[in-house]
Amino acid sequence: MRQTNLTGESADYTAAREKLREAEIDLMRHREQVAEMRRRLPLGPVVEDYVFEEGPADLSAGDAPVRSVRLSELFTGPDRELVVYQLMYGKRQTQPCPMCTMWLDGFNGIAHHIAQNVDLAVVAAADVPALRAHARDRGWTNLRLLGAGASTFKYDLGGEDAEGNQDSTVSVFTRDSDGSVRHFYSAHPRMSDDIDERGIDLLAPVWHLLDLTRRGRGDWRAALSY
Repeated sequence: MRQTNLTGESADYTAAREKLREAEIDLMRHREQVAEMRRRLPLGPVVEDYVFEEGPADLSAGDAPVRSVRLSELFTGPDRELVVYQLMYGKRQTQPCPMCTMWLDGFNGIAHHIAQNVDLAVVAAADVPALRAHARDRGWTNLRLLGAGASTFKYDLGGEDAEGNQDSTVSVFTRDSDGSVRHFYSAHPRMSDDIDERGIDLLAPVWHLLDLTRRGRGDWRAALSY
């Protein structure tokens, strides 16, 4: 199967591109196998109904009061699952993480699509006014933003250590018919001692576009401004 209708491709190029196409098919099938393994995980443990702090839906309302909301209240209906992204911001992370910010820039753009199937929230250790200010700067109008408050949510889910150092983490939760919340799945950038930053790459399209090019991603790093 040809990939383009261009003329002038060398025989070496055509052969190498066909070999790459076959590898891409293998990769797609393997991704599907991994996703199926994830879906078949056994029932996870019931977790504490953590309490978060939330500002107003209108991010410009800087003086609006902060309210408390529980983890179980983040589910907007029965038979829905909840995805929570932990933004590295707060405590010893005094500035928002540029890489997390890049991830959430993308999430903000697709949040209305995600909402058709699952609920999505962002939790940070930063206080709510600081979190709202960062959201206004980035134009995050479609994300539900929560401060971790005094809860141990981030520590328990691996997004914070005992000294308050922050890590990015994505977690998925389910809710039983009696209202109990269960942990289903979590992933961190650090997959092993020798894989420090690749664990949630699939959540950011930036990497995949860069990987299409001859230069690849190289040593490029996200920044809060360019």
